[in-house]
Order: sequence, then structure tokens, then C-alpha cells
Amino acid sequence: MRRLSLLSLIAMMSWQSVAANAETLTVAPRQVADEKAVFATVESVSVVPARGRIGGTVAQLSVREGDPVKRGQPIALIGDEKLALQLKSLDAQIEALQAQANQAQIDFTRTEGLVERGTLPRVKLDETRTALNVAENGLRAKTAERAVVNQQMSEGQVLAPDDGRVLKKLVVVGSVVLPGDPVVTVAQQNFKLRLRVPERHALFLKAGDKIRIDGAEFGDSGDKFGVIDLVYPQIEEGRVVADAIVPGLGQYYVGDRLRVWISGGQRDAYVIPSRYVTTRFGIDYVKLQQGAQQVSVPVQRGRALPSADLPDGLEILSGLRAGDQLVQP
Repeated sequence: MRRLSLLSLIAMMSWQSVAANAETLTVAPRQVADEKAVFATVESVSVVPARGRIGGTVAQLSVREGDPVKRGQPIALIGDEKLALQLKSLDAQIEALQAQANQAQIDFTRTEGLVERGTLPRVKLDETRTALNVAENGLRAKTAERAVVNQQMSEGQVLAPDDGRVLKKLVVVGSVVLPGDPVVTVAQQNFKLRLRVPERHALFLKAGDKIRIDGAEFGDSGDKFGVIDLVYPQIEEGRVVADAIVPGLGQYYVGDRLRVWISGGQRDAYVIPSRYVTTRFGIDYVKLQQGAQQVSVPVQRGRALPSADLPDGLEILSGLRAGDQLVQP
């Protein structure tokens, strides 16, 4: 009997120690957003076309829809047979002008020696010097013209204008394009959510407001949060247009529609972690610390109100008062 009494005393002391060390939470009202569900679309900050700088025939196309690209990456190759023919023609003309320049240099050197010995008048020296200058200038002009054609041939490569993803191919291999024609369209990598909110919520919508997206839209269990970056000053078809930044949109399809919750105002509510609520026989209970005792109190559960600081936030509609001490079961 003495041993049984001692064990009972130890168990009672242990239970009191656990009860004393149980995690408690003081109930207090907090400002929460009166959320409204709206639809938003995933859109790129800007869609830019990758254009060909010369005309010709598309000889190679190395990307397809959805491929990621980097700035300056070769996308396509445009070939023009006329440029190759012009290059051959210029090479032949340069060889002829080079021969003329060499001959003019020889004539100038020979005439200069004869003039110094007095065999020829100085007028002949001036004539040969002029012929030499004309030949050298003609050679330089053709060499520059060849460099222009060579640069045009190198511009047959179509380069990606910026980092992003290919949205659409506008040509196929064998297509004939003119200078400046777009080959593909590239969506910049920084995607945004474009919201269209009914105009009655325009007074509550401002840059810096947080938005919430259901994690199921992303295939995750937890919700995602973003921030409104820009509210456009013009109302379109009775709706306010705003852009929001949300991490993790880079792998989404442009134009995809997501359901988003925005703030339609502020109100007071009792929000507690959902782990403090237990359900028995279809009724929700919380444990209150009342002096040295713990009492189970029924409450009416509201909707989930997760936030960045309280991911498992749950609104309690009735059954709690400010100052109540909750004990985690």
C-alpha cells in the first residue's frame, strides 16, 4: 500500500508538471482581410518578337514552343544566296583592284626615279601619284563593301532578345522572310498575375496589398502569397486591372487562369492555429485554462485564414472571448 501511494503521488506530480508546462495561447482579436475570390491570369511582363535582320530563306530553326532561351542565344538561321554571289563578285573585283594598285605603285616608283634623273618632267610624277591614290582608294572602298556584305551574312543568325520562353513560332524551315519580320515570340521570364477586379473594390485595392492563392492551384499543400505591384488607373469593362508578383510562376503557362483571394477591407476576428481545435462526434472543442483546471469548450469553426505568420490559421466564430487561455491538446 505504501508503494502504491508513492506511485500515485509521483503520477500526480508528473501530470501537474505536464499541465503546467503545456503550451498556452492567449486569445486576442486581430485584423484580418475580408477576402474576395477573383480570377487572375498568368502573363509575361512583356512579349517581344525575335526578328530577322536580313531577308532570305529560313535555313534552320532550333527552338519550339515552350523552350527556355537566354539573351543572345541563336534561334534561327536565315540564308540568302544573293549575298554569297555578291561576296564572290566583290572578291574578284578586289583582286583586280589589288593588281591595279600594285601596277600603279610600280609606275609611281619608276617615274619618281626618272624624274630625279631629269629624264621625265615632274608633271608625269604627279599623274602617277594621282593614279596610285585612285587605285588605293578604290581598293579600300571595295574592301569596305565586302565587309558590309560579310556583316549581312553574319546577321542571318536570329538571336533571342531576352531571357524567357518561346511562346509561338511564326515561321518554319524554308519560309521566306523580309528584313524585320518576326521569327518567334519570346515571353520574358518574369511572369506576373494580372487581376481583373470589379470596380466596387477599387477603393480597397492598392499597391503593396497581399494576395493569397490556393496551394492546390500549384500542386502544393500550402497556400502561396504574393504582393500587388501595380494598379492600373484605367477601368476596363467595369473592372480594375492590377498586377501581382508571386514567386514560382516561371513554370506556368502564359494565359493560365488562377483563383486568387484579395482583400476587400479589414475586420476583427479570432484566429487561432487549427492544432488547438479537436473534433469529437462532429462538434469542435478547444481546451481553456481556468485556474488550475482545463475545461473543454465547444466552438463554432469558421473558414481557414492562413497567413504568412500563421499558416494554419482558423477563424473561430463563437465560443471564445478575448483573454481566454488556450491549451494545445
